[in-house]
Amino acid sequence: MTLLVLLAALLIAFAVRRFAFGYPRPAHRYARLAPREIAFVRAAIDAMFPARGAIPVAGSDVDAPRYFDGLLDALHPGRRRLVRLLLCFFEQATVIWWAPSPRGWRRFSSLSLEQRIAVLEDWNDSRLFARRLVFTALRALLGMAYLGNPAVMRFLRVAPYDFPSPVLLPDLLYPPIGRDYDAIPYGPQDLTALSDGTPIPLDSPIHPDYAEEPL
Repeated sequence: MTLLVLLAALLIAFAVRRFAFGYPRPAHRYARLAPREIAFVRAAIDAMFPARGAIPVAGSDVDAPRYFDGLLDALHPGRRRLVRLLLCFFEQATVIWWAPSPRGWRRFSSLSLEQRIAVLEDWNDSRLFARRLVFTALRALLGMAYLGNPAVMRFLRVAPYDFPSPVLLPDLLYPPIGRDYDAIPYGPQDLTALSDGTPIPLDSPIHPDYAEEPL
């Protein structure tokens, strides 16, 4: 009995150490993300979109934690828990599905870049449909964080133009995502005329939020 209690205590200590300790303190403050989630998101997007990819913007150059922090802030609490569970599961799943050695059992964010890429490829190519399905959810979230980056959007030529947007009736009915109705910034007096249908010139300036910062 004493041996079993000691073994259980060691397992609990290992689980607590693996789950909660050893993560670096983030340089920026985030409203929702914990340090372990920040570490995983950075490690995962770096492996999903490495520097040698087709787009000359590495995942490590994208502030993916900021995207996830805003996403969690906007989601319903139930879906927010699902996203956090997904991040935690992938971070700790290497205790079951090891990365290539050495020490492939370490949590995902502690692995080398090559090991992390191998782990994601293993999930993508798994014979288990459930693993591939869960990986698809993670890939979709990381893809939105990456493809929504201004530098990536400029390279893909999908960054929005800077043009005056009319205020229409739907703008008076729907609040910003994740906000209450009292956050609607417009009233009937703000309604404007519809566009005359003239196409936006392709050489129009890019919206300031997506324009390249001057050197």
